[in-house]
Amino acid sequence: RGDRRGWAFGLGLERLAMILFGIPDIRLFWTEDERFTSQFQEGKITKFEPYSKYPPVFKDIAFWLPEDFVENDFFELARGVAGDLVELIECIDEFSNKKTGKTSKCYRITYRSMDRSLTNEEVDAMQDNLRDLSADLKLEVR
Repeated sequence: RGDRRGWAFGLGLERLAMILFGIPDIRLFWTEDERFTSQFQEGKITKFEPYSKYPPVFKDIAFWLPEDFVENDFFELARGVAGDLVELIECIDEFSNKKTGKTSKCYRITYRSMDRSLTNEEVDAMQDNLRDLSADLKLEVR
């Protein structure tokens, strides 16, 4: 009937948790995404760390190491080339050539943007730039 007015009000546990943990979207509570669920532990109040909803792009780079190789220098170089688009760098293989005495490492770089899907062309350009600049660290790309 048109002559009646009413108000609906609710403050569920999800809304309270959103405020407590800084979660921006109630739909995240129903996700099974480990990037969300792994952030919280029973008995601890932890601020939610946003993650990208866009897909990652994986690129590998392998090179022979110089004697004075410092892994962190390579990580800094990669982040200097791609900035925050580098989500993760991990060593996925290590090989030693007994004949030459040289060691090679292969790193997998995960690129991901927080606000858009990356194209293969732009990631390939960053990866090519990283390969070129690796020579500054005396890395011999394989």
